[in-house]
Amino acid sequence: MASENAQGLNNGVWVWVKGIVQNLVNKVMGIAKDAKNLGEEDPRRIFHSIKVGLAITLVSLFYYFDFFYEGLGVSAMWAVMTVVVIFEFSVGATLGKGVNRGIATLLGGASGVAAHRLASFGGENQECIILGLFVFFIATMVTFIRFFPKLKARYDYGLMIFILTFSLISVSGYREDEVIKMANRRLSTILIGGLVTICICVFICPIWAGEDLHKLIASSIEKLGIFLEGFGHEYFEMPNENKDHKEKKTSLDAYKSVLNSKGIEDSLVNFAKWEPRHGKFRYRHPWDQYLEIGSLTRECACRIDALNGFLNSDMQTTKEIRTKIQEPCTKMSSECSYALNELAIGIKTMTSCTLSADPHIRNAKTAAKKLKSSLQTGLWPETDLLDLIPAATVASLLIEIVSCTMKIADSVHELALLSKFKIPDPSTPKHKGLEKLTKAPSIEQSHNFGIAVE
Repeated sequence: MASENAQGLNNGVWVWVKGIVQNLVNKVMGIAKDAKNLGEEDPRRIFHSIKVGLAITLVSLFYYFDFFYEGLGVSAMWAVMTVVVIFEFSVGATLGKGVNRGIATLLGGASGVAAHRLASFGGENQECIILGLFVFFIATMVTFIRFFPKLKARYDYGLMIFILTFSLISVSGYREDEVIKMANRRLSTILIGGLVTICICVFICPIWAGEDLHKLIASSIEKLGIFLEGFGHEYFEMPNENKDHKEKKTSLDAYKSVLNSKGIEDSLVNFAKWEPRHGKFRYRHPWDQYLEIGSLTRECACRIDALNGFLNSDMQTTKEIRTKIQEPCTKMSSECSYALNELAIGIKTMTSCTLSADPHIRNAKTAAKKLKSSLQTGLWPETDLLDLIPAATVASLLIEIVSCTMKIADSVHELALLSKFKIPDPSTPKHKGLEKLTKAPSIEQSHNFGIAVE
């Protein structure tokens, strides 16, 4: 009996241990699967991680080798800290932080040395009081300056580093006799770490924020076109012979990511302004124009979001009422879709899309005028008002979407002029191919971005 109890106890312990091990294995496998998905979504994340490791390894040599350590001392660790702090995912973000840190360290160190010199004239008893006043006023003033929106957007990190460097130099200089030598070492190691970081970030598999912004805007416009392309078939329950119809039905909600794209766009524009000329993006590229286009796409996405609510709404109109507005509504939806797809391809290829997008916009405007005139006529004498309201709302939203599409087209044309996009020849096979691509039922999936914003 005792042996059976002992055996049962052992079996229970074994099951318990086995369960713990199995849970641990499942967690490890889950983490490995998540890591694999992250790498597959954007392989640049892997290259970025390798670059950060390489940069930290290189600057660590200044601490390992006696030749460098004798010249820099313990301050060599500031090079490692600089790499960890300023190495960002994109070139623009890294350059922005690097320039901010370098200039702020230089100015903060010089101001700290100056404050220390001025305080030393007050005598040993007054020096600490004067230094304390300097630290108080400088820290207070610069912290308040950080609240200015324009300065906060581009120079917030530099202002913070200025406060840090000034405080460290001025305060530690009170106990350190060779304050200038200490400031020089700290500045040198920070510059070394910054230069190593910038060189690796720019010359080894660079990731350009400007290019990501360019693709993001094109992708946002493309997602609006995807929804409008499928809305007519879904709302009016029209038969669709396309083989990709089911795939497009599942992608109608892709526009929702456009609604929350403002933060990403603002960050990318800020980073892109720090980047040098690269690829097709020249100096002083009109990055602010992308913000205007992004704002208009979100405005259009809000209308589309309201329109999407009528696809599965409990309050549906009769088929008879839908039939009366079907032709102009589907015309507006499809023509706006074609126009937005043309605009997206024009941005992607950096070619002017006036010749290809404007005809679709004119067709959409004509359909909108036809729908307005039909709504104003007496076509609904015996129709219940409650049955008419949903159809009238859908028609009104589509008319507003036509207006939004016109605004987006004007803004994209302005970008094409400012950026000097290529003007395609309508008679060339290349331009005809682009036209066919935009009218094709299947549309390329949106680009995935790896942003500390993403």
